[in-house]
Amino acid sequence: MRIALDYDGTYTRDPAMWDRFIADAVANGHLVVCVTMRHPHEPIQMPCEVVYTGRKAKAAFWPADVYIDDKPHWLFTDSI
Repeated sequence: MRIALDYDGTYTRDPAMWDRFIADAVANGHLVVCVTMRHPHEPIQMPCEVVYTGRKAKAAFWPADVYIDDKPHWLFTDSI
């Protein structure tokens, strides 16, 4: 399964829990990627690959089977 995990407002609310989730998912053969609307010049540290969309809709940048996001409208909507 391809899992897209949001950073701001999702991962940042409980990093230790999400670190365990990422480790468990990877151990079970899943791919977890952090998909963030940040620009590459706003770097973040994650225990997985990070995809920066530069304020563009997330789903267009990295197609996933499951999106975990506190604001799912950003999956299909660009930010200003």
